[in-house]
Amino acid sequence: MHLTTTPATASPSPPDSSVNWVICLCADWCGLCRDYAEVFAQMAARYPGSRFAWLDIEDEAELVGDIEVETFPTLLVADGGGMRFLGPLMPQAQTLSRLLDSLAQPGQPATPHSPSTQALLQGLAAAPQHWIKAG
Repeated sequence: MHLTTTPATASPSPPDSSVNWVICLCADWCGLCRDYAEVFAQMAARYPGSRFAWLDIEDEAELVGDIEVETFPTLLVADGGGMRFLGPLMPQAQTLSRLLDSLAQPGQPATPHSPSTQALLQGLAAAPQHWIKAG
């Protein structure tokens, strides 16, 4: 599936602050990613207050933009307040659960969004075909 996006001429608007995104950045050729897909979908059901999305960084290169992915799986957790986590993550349900639980604690700092993460979140908000349906 190919998503066509329009290049932005101005800075993207801030992401919706009411949405907590959990985004897995993977590649279809990666066996570890393929194995993780089911676990990731199960976690979407366990955390219905977050919007989970799965992106193949090669098929959706325009949407992923300039976000660097050096190893798989790479996870991005973000909301309107900023990035909460961006980096590789062991593909295990317990690891993802611990991360999400710790990020949900009050007072957790966020890194301000880069133009790349703002653009990705805006693009994902308009691309529900990439969202993992809970349940």
